[in-house]
Amino acid sequence: MKIVSRNEELLRDALSRIPQSSSRTSLSSCNKLIRFEDISAAAFKIQCGVQKTPCMYSRLSKQYGMDIYLKKEFLQYTGSVKERGVLYLLTSLPQDQQRKGVIVASDSNFSMAVAYHASELRIPVFVIMSTSTSPARVKMCREYGAMVISYGTTAKDSQMHARRLAQENGYLCLEEEDSAVYLSGLGTVGLEVYEQVPKLDAVIFPAGGHCGLLAGSAAALKHLNPHISVIGVESESFPVLQQSLKAGHPIEDQACSNHHFYGDVSGLCFGSNSLQLTGKLVDKVVAVREEDILISMLRLLECERATVDAEGAIGLAALVAGKLPELKGKRVAVVICSGNLELHLLQQCIARALTLDNRVCRFSLVLSDCPGDISKLLEILAREEARVLDIKQERTFVISELFTVEVTCTVETRDKIHTAQLRNALLERYPTAAWTER
Repeated sequence: MKIVSRNEELLRDALSRIPQSSSRTSLSSCNKLIRFEDISAAAFKIQCGVQKTPCMYSRLSKQYGMDIYLKKEFLQYTGSVKERGVLYLLTSLPQDQQRKGVIVASDSNFSMAVAYHASELRIPVFVIMSTSTSPARVKMCREYGAMVISYGTTAKDSQMHARRLAQENGYLCLEEEDSAVYLSGLGTVGLEVYEQVPKLDAVIFPAGGHCGLLAGSAAALKHLNPHISVIGVESESFPVLQQSLKAGHPIEDQACSNHHFYGDVSGLCFGSNSLQLTGKLVDKVVAVREEDILISMLRLLECERATVDAEGAIGLAALVAGKLPELKGKRVAVVICSGNLELHLLQQCIARALTLDNRVCRFSLVLSDCPGDISKLLEILAREEARVLDIKQERTFVISELFTVEVTCTVETRDKIHTAQLRNALLERYPTAAWTER
């Protein structure tokens, strides 16, 4: 968590109130910013303010050849794991600052968590959002209890306005970063996973630019059992964390053109503290394709009835893509950290995932424009148990011979094998049938 207004003074005050213990040092001497005792203190302090989310055995286990346990952090009140770090920071602020209030500028999960928990703690909270923010996000933030102000056309405009208001009115301007307080709050996920799943072999977390959850939880897990593998997963489109680890410092020139889909995992690598912890404690960081993330979202929706966004599904995507073959037969926990995908995006994602999973396909063929030919085609589809989603006929703009009709059909199948069977059956009857490749 980056505290913009009076940063160092307030951070020292917050850290001074975290119970410290000199009886043991759990992390290597290279890490001066977070200890296991800090994470334990955070867990105790926030236990009444956040959900202890379930970590449940998944039906996906048999499909991927390992015991998979899903840590369902998307069940938090605001749908995001960010509540843990935010609540711990807010409760650690000096009382005079709590009376004055806090201000934040973004439409991210972080802002939602600040809006909700500050209101619950009776801390005045202001959220600055750009005019391009979706109305649904604005409404939700207001319902959490924040005063929402629309300003500027970009996130940068909103941030500058928030800082100006903070300076003029004495508010504390918050930006998500990787202070010890924030990381300690996020690290409580690692404590809970270790407690809920005995004999763990590995835990998979979302990574990307905002890798505070990965870093903080790794600190907890490696203290409790150094043999547990801690793995981070990010997108191949912008492997911010891998490049930052390779360079030895946060990379700042990465940009995501599809941030509405990826959410917080598409951000810049925001701090050296998280990067240092990740480099020392995380065993592996892998990258997955966008297609794998979409199929992961589909698997979670179908098998777990879990509606999550890309950040929530990216951990499972590493298993879907076969990126971690060494975990076959092992006991693995996957943190599903966020479920704040907007409805119009959810619809597009699921439709695309069904196509990628070879369960929605489209083909075109030319029939003679005679009574009964369409019926014969539908009979074949019915015999092959394919569900017709859409069928279109084109008679005018065709390049085939006269008195023919071009038919384009979109159908749903059970799986890849069923799709192949349908294709063979159609090609046997209509050799010129053309399939639309995904």
